[in-house]
Amino acid sequence: MLEQLEAEARDRGLLLRLQVGRPLGLWSLRLVVAQQTASGSLLLLGEMKGWAYPAATGLQLDTMRVMPKAPAGVGDLIWAATMAWAQEATPCSRARLLAIRDDEQQHRRLVRYFRQRGFGKTRDVEAALWDLPLRMVWGGAGALMSGDLATVLERSLRGWRQSAA
Repeated sequence: MLEQLEAEARDRGLLLRLQVGRPLGLWSLRLVVAQQTASGSLLLLGEMKGWAYPAATGLQLDTMRVMPKAPAGVGDLIWAATMAWAQEATPCSRARLLAIRDDEQQHRRLVRYFRQRGFGKTRDVEAALWDLPLRMVWGGAGALMSGDLATVLERSLRGWRQSAA
């Protein structure tokens, strides 16, 4: 599936690149989508960063961003490629992320966005002592959310392919 997505991206003039490391038995992930400019340099359009450990719930997503002037579908491509990679390269079947709560309005937008992707809220990460490890991993408080890789992949593929129509 990942190779197919790379080919589809290439057909649209996009470069999909995946950088994976294996420190301490974990997977570190950086997935980028870029476009070659007329001068030959690369213009970053979006990226996803995360890591995984060998367990069904091991995929931990940290950073997802899409540049404001990116073509339609870049976000869907990033999500789809990340889920495809996790299914092909790890034993993970679920992903977790934190909808950070820096600003209440932005937090609501993030939760709504992640729910549309297929994630559901599992609990709030706040200031309690037992939340400290999670706050250290994600760098803040917010809604801890979990999603099935297959569901997120399916929704993202649909959006990616519809953006070409």
